[in-house]
Amino acid sequence: MHSIAWWPTFAVLAIATVTDLHSRRIPNWLVLPFLVAGIGVSTWMHGWHGLGHSLAGVATGAALFGILFVMGGMGMGDVKLCAAIGAWIGPQQLLLALVLTGIVGGIMAIGWAVAGGFIGELFQGTSDFIFGAAKRGLRPDPAINLNNPQKRKMPYAPAIAIGTLISFFSH
Repeated sequence: MHSIAWWPTFAVLAIATVTDLHSRRIPNWLVLPFLVAGIGVSTWMHGWHGLGHSLAGVATGAALFGILFVMGGMGMGDVKLCAAIGAWIGPQQLLLALVLTGIVGGIMAIGWAVAGGFIGELFQGTSDFIFGAAKRGLRPDPAINLNNPQKRKMPYAPAIAIGTLISFFSH
């Protein structure tokens, strides 16, 4: 499955990265057909096992990034992109890809904050997001939320792309 998943995943990640950098959005016209195609190809190649593997990948991506969406720290386009990637690569490789995505995203965020001169704000916001979750649960913090127009927002598709592509090379 990996050799087949490589090229469509690369193409979709490249387009998602460009659109996210340009408009801070990952379009449904890109992600939803990619998700359906991943389920279809996996089922066609591996039958019921492939279908189950693909759906487990979708559920893994949607659940893990969905929690961050509910808490206000991730956009819905990022959630759908991760679910669609899961349809192609399955839950095990997706977990690796998401760990790598988190590392890459952290490095990118620090670089972005240093270049923009707001590193202290980044660390304070991250601390509030992580440690404040114990008090507020999954409810978003109104101050640290993607819907807050005064907060800086970093496009995350580049981190998702890099983390996912590294996961292909690590297998």
